[in-house]
Formats: sequence, structure tokens, C-alpha cells
Amino acid sequence: MSLGKSLYDARKKSGLSQEAVAEKLGISRQTVSKWELDETVPDIMQAKKLSTIYNVTLDELIKFDIDVMKLEDTIKNTSEEVQNKVDWTKLWASKYPILEKYKSEVQTEEYMSTLKVLLDKLKKDYNYNDLDAFLVLKDILAYLWNNKKA
Repeated sequence: MSLGKSLYDARKKSGLSQEAVAEKLGISRQTVSKWELDETVPDIMQAKKLSTIYNVTLDELIKFDIDVMKLEDTIKNTSEEVQNKVDWTKLWASKYPILEKYKSEVQTEEYMSTLKVLLDKLKKDYNYNDLDAFLVLKDILAYLWNNKKA
């Protein structure tokens, strides 16, 4: 998330308009807009005042991560043609070796047939195409993984 998006989200959560924030800070509405559009950034004193106005800590207000933002921009700006040239399994396997190792250990046919049933159900129930059904199933698995402690 960019700093501008973080500022926008905090302002919206607080229920304030750009005009109201500008008035509280003694600046123009256009300045607030430029911050939220990532055209400029507030100085540290303005950022501290914003955190008070939005009732969040300064850390929460500037929670964006520049490395994540760069990665997100790279993904957004990479053409589908280039993405199709990438061997994603090999790339992820360099970080997670199990992605290569499991192929000689796991009886994948059993899992594939179960997953195919789930994919077909998503396609039928929601009229999803193959890719959309796959992405939804992937997202459901990611949700299960991220909430495994709950």
C-alpha cells in the first residue's frame, strides 16, 4: 500500500472530507489531494497532526512498506506475455524446495481429482471460467492458511 492510499484510507475511516482535513491543518484541499495521490508527501509535523486528526498512531498512518509497494508496482506493470514466460514453479521452488520435492513423494492424482471437482463446482455454481475458478480456489486455500491459528 502506498503512503497516499494509507492517508486516504485513514481519512475515510475518520469520516472527514479533504476540505475538513485541510481546514484543520491550515492548508489547501489540493495539498491533501496531492498527498493521497502520491504526488507529494506531508512533512513530519503535518504527518503527526494527521495521525492526531485521524486518531491513529504515526506508525499506523505511514504503515506502507516501500518494498511491498515496489513489488506490487512491478507485478501490475508486467505484461501477461512476460508473465507467461516465467516458470513460476521453478521460481517459487527456489524459495520453497518442497515445490520440487513433493512430485516424487505425493500421489498427486488423488488430490487432482478432488481439486478438479471443486474447480468444476465453482465454474458451474458461479459461471466462472477456468482461470477465475482456479484463482478463487487458490484464494480460499490462502485464506485457510492465513487463518489456521483461528
